[in-house]
Amino acid sequence: MSLPDILAILSGGAVGLVLAVIGGGGSILATPALLYVVGITNPHVAIGTSAIAVSVNAFANFINHARRGNVRWRCAMVFAGSGVIGASIGAAIGKVTDAQILLPLFALLMIVVGIAMLRRPHSDTGHDVRLTRENAPKLIAYGIGVGAVSGFFGIGGGFLIVPGLIGATGMSMIQAIGSSLLSVGTFGATTAASYALDGLADWRIAGLFIGGGLVGGLIGAGLATHLSKQRGALQRVFAGVVFAVAAYMLYRSLIAPH
Repeated sequence: MSLPDILAILSGGAVGLVLAVIGGGGSILATPALLYVVGITNPHVAIGTSAIAVSVNAFANFINHARRGNVRWRCAMVFAGSGVIGASIGAAIGKVTDAQILLPLFALLMIVVGIAMLRRPHSDTGHDVRLTRENAPKLIAYGIGVGAVSGFFGIGGGFLIVPGLIGATGMSMIQAIGSSLLSVGTFGATTAASYALDGLADWRIAGLFIGGGLVGGLIGAGLATHLSKQRGALQRVFAGVVFAVAAYMLYRSLIAPH
């Protein structure tokens, strides 16, 4: 096994763990990892490969959380279905938008989301949220909106899906993280199919990345359940990762030499 193979497995493990713990950050972390750690030279291939890996790992982590009772199935399905519609609209707009402004705008949006998650009081235990006539319209509206933003920026969506689920239903953080992974997987699969059909995917690296991600996901799901018992812990972890990734994205897009 070569060094790039080992790095792909380790990178996949890190991404799988992050996905399981906070329900987001997978594609934001996976693409740079494939470019700068594993050594894929073509950015488009890195994006396509990461989309495959993140989608599979998200669905695997979704199953892990479902087994722990952290998924609100009907809410998750309504949100994901609505998000696919929004993502299609957002992607169409994003393709005709100057790429130089997409990453800085997304990073600023992440900072706003992180601040909102820290300031908003959430219960980490929560009540048993169900799909109702009252929250269904909110789930659809939030799903379309988050999907549109995700499609427009072409990066992830997990950072927005978790707050979107909480805002629409009032579910706890751990429930939102578990439920969000259905949308993360669905959005990722849509992107992966588009890139793979154009031959922009390294299936071997994707397989190694997925293998590492499955192990990382098992560890992460248990860690997320443990953190959920500590009031506000998941919110702080979520916000911390959001701020760190946002700062890195601003640096790469505005300060680092191109």
